[in-house]
Amino acid sequence: MKEKSGIKSIRAFLDSKIVKKDVGEETYLTWRENISYGLGRGAQGMSTSMTSSKYINYFLTNILFRKLQDPMGVASRIRFFCGIFDAINDPMMGVIVDRTRSKEGQMRPYIRWAPIFVSIVMVLFFIGSGDAPAWLNIAWTTFLFVALDVTYTAFDIPMGALAFSITPNGVERTKLFGTGSILRSVVGALPMVFVAGASWLPYFKDHTPQAYLTSAVFCAVGIFFLTRLTYRNTRERVPHHEDIPSVRECFALLLKNRPLFMLFIANIFFLLVKITEQVSFYFVADLMFTTKYNIFIDIVKFPGFLVAGIGVPKIIEHMGKKADSKRFYQICCITAIVLHILFALCCWHGLMGKTPGTAVSLPVGILIVLFTGLTSIPLECKNLIQKEMEAETVDYVEWKTGKRVDGIMLSIMSFTGKIENTFSASIGLFVLGLTHYQAHENGSLVQNDATNWALFLLTTVVPAIGYLLMLIPMHFYNITGEGHRRMIREIQERNAQDTGALHETDV
Repeated sequence: MKEKSGIKSIRAFLDSKIVKKDVGEETYLTWRENISYGLGRGAQGMSTSMTSSKYINYFLTNILFRKLQDPMGVASRIRFFCGIFDAINDPMMGVIVDRTRSKEGQMRPYIRWAPIFVSIVMVLFFIGSGDAPAWLNIAWTTFLFVALDVTYTAFDIPMGALAFSITPNGVERTKLFGTGSILRSVVGALPMVFVAGASWLPYFKDHTPQAYLTSAVFCAVGIFFLTRLTYRNTRERVPHHEDIPSVRECFALLLKNRPLFMLFIANIFFLLVKITEQVSFYFVADLMFTTKYNIFIDIVKFPGFLVAGIGVPKIIEHMGKKADSKRFYQICCITAIVLHILFALCCWHGLMGKTPGTAVSLPVGILIVLFTGLTSIPLECKNLIQKEMEAETVDYVEWKTGKRVDGIMLSIMSFTGKIENTFSASIGLFVLGLTHYQAHENGSLVQNDATNWALFLLTTVVPAIGYLLMLIPMHFYNITGEGHRRMIREIQERNAQDTGALHETDV
């Protein structure tokens, strides 16, 4: 009896609404739907952890291409050109989503099938060996990068657009993004923690390629099962008109979206911040001079996701009508600037003044881990509130034009995200190549002063410059909290009038 009572209590909780107080708008989301969507985000996190983070760079340069004369240059060019294709691929997928009409909705059919192909391609990617002929590794890697781009985009754009369509309520969307942020960080961190922790295990310590492949197989299984829950338990609630917008109309709507353009510019500057993540493995291995800190660097970022995922929705819900996404975004940037400057000032002597070829002292190592965790907090808060701002830009276009195109608007932001990853990875690898970085498969290697200074500046000072530049376009973002609520009311009134007119015509 107690067991059945417990099951009923769990079901009652899952079927209860995530927002129970009066927020001035109708509420829709249950905890079942909220968590199921978040688990889909977790599946995305597993994929990007393996194929877009710092670990893929290290796998390319120090494992697959380690025997080449210029591993940094080859990896940089492959990531650059494949990344450009990936970015261009996003708007095309956005148009496809906006033109999709099916019984399952616009986004859910893609969430059902695309993750299967993502998983297969990801496992194939890490089967490569550094002992294979150079031309084969280059061709195989390039082909699979393109395959990853296509399959992941077919999964990523619908997942992002689903969040815009799942509810029109801003408070609910912020909570949805918060849950997604936490689950993406927790679930997505699993492959990174495994690869980082492999250096502590007897077998994987000297078999780095096998650590990557084992992690990829685990991720593939996880991605498949988690996305099944997202597909089954979510709904698309925002109405989409039966008339399908043309490709020209989809892109023409971008010209009418000033706030989206401001976010676009801010994201271009954000690539300077992203370089830090792309060179993080090199920073730990070659500047801190011990790969064992990698696991702590990864784990300490979790509080940032937790603070953002729990704290930001609570703050927004508590502020109610006073909540303003733009102001919150600006505060996050200013906080990050201060923390990165303090990071540079507090750690430069311990990193740059130590004897070459020696590991950092324990106090300096603790400081680095501490600042890594602290800087992740404003970063993740900014990332989360930006999701709601992206949703606001979709509402903005519908308010101005009467047309709703979730896919193409989301794809533009995804496009900038891919540009960030592409250029940040390419720039990071290119800079290290210019400084004559020496590739190595395991352990650490004494690098020259230019490489060490590059790693230090790219981790501390350059991100601060990126955040400073992001404040410029954000000054011109023209959606306020009250302005957005007014837009939603007018959109709903217009839709109600259109529905009433349609019923009259049918009669």
